[in-house]
Amino acid sequence: MANTPNIPPLSDLLAGCLRNHRQSQELLYRQFYGYAMSVCLRYAPTREGALEVLNDGFLKVFTRLEQYDPAMPFKSWLRRILINTALDHYRQEVRHHYFDDVEQVGQTIMSESADAHSQLAHEELLALIQRLSPAYRLVFNLYVMDGFTHDEIAAQLGISVGASKSNLARAREKLRSYLKHVNYDEYARPNR
Repeated sequence: MANTPNIPPLSDLLAGCLRNHRQSQELLYRQFYGYAMSVCLRYAPTREGALEVLNDGFLKVFTRLEQYDPAMPFKSWLRRILINTALDHYRQEVRHHYFDDVEQVGQTIMSESADAHSQLAHEELLALIQRLSPAYRLVFNLYVMDGFTHDEIAAQLGISVGASKSNLARAREKLRSYLKHVNYDEYARPNR
């Protein structure tokens, strides 16, 4: 890796970013691009949408860096900003999206196939999650992937706790259906 620039310590990069040094901003962006993109891909329906969330998120990082507490891990702070940016994008794009209420959804049996999960590559699982409707995808990612509670999700999205639970149940139901279809297609193919 002879072409890779020497990346200064994170504290130096952050200090440079606070002084609006473009090189520090670029190096910070490059250093955390992969991690940030992996967070954004879970929330956006397309790679282009994820890139838009990522760039808007980094703009927020650069303009609000003085709010960062160096005693806390930077990655956690960055992740929170990216998630909030994804939520902002969601609110702008889907203002009147239909949310199911928990009272309308019967109890679902949560029998997940461990075999199906272990057979999927990360990209395949991400593609299945991206097939979910925006509301289901958002609640699924917030709850399962990022550890938000239903109360926090409801507050963030302006929906009831019941709607959050319902959307999570429906998202899981859809993913199970997608997984069954993927497994059926995989086993139905003739060996050549």
